[in-house]
Amino acid sequence: MRTLTPGYGRDYTSALKAKQDYLAGMDFILRDISDPYDGKLCGKADFKGEAVLLRYNKMRRSTVVTA
Repeated sequence: MRTLTPGYGRDYTSALKAKQDYLAGMDFILRDISDPYDGKLCGKADFKGEAVLLRYNKMRRSTVVTA
C-alpha cells in the first residue's frame, strides 16, 4: 500500500475531505522511500484500483481509500 500526503502545502482536518479531494483528482505526494518516484506528485489516475493510505491532520492521522 502506498502512502500519500497532500500536495502544494494543503492539509485536511477530516478524513472525509482528504478522500473527497483524492477522488476528485487533486495532486498528492508519494511518500515511499523504496519507490523511485518518492516525493513526486501523483493522483488517483496513477493508482487505479489500488488502495492507498492518505495522511492528513499534520500527518498525525491516516485513512485508506481505493479509487
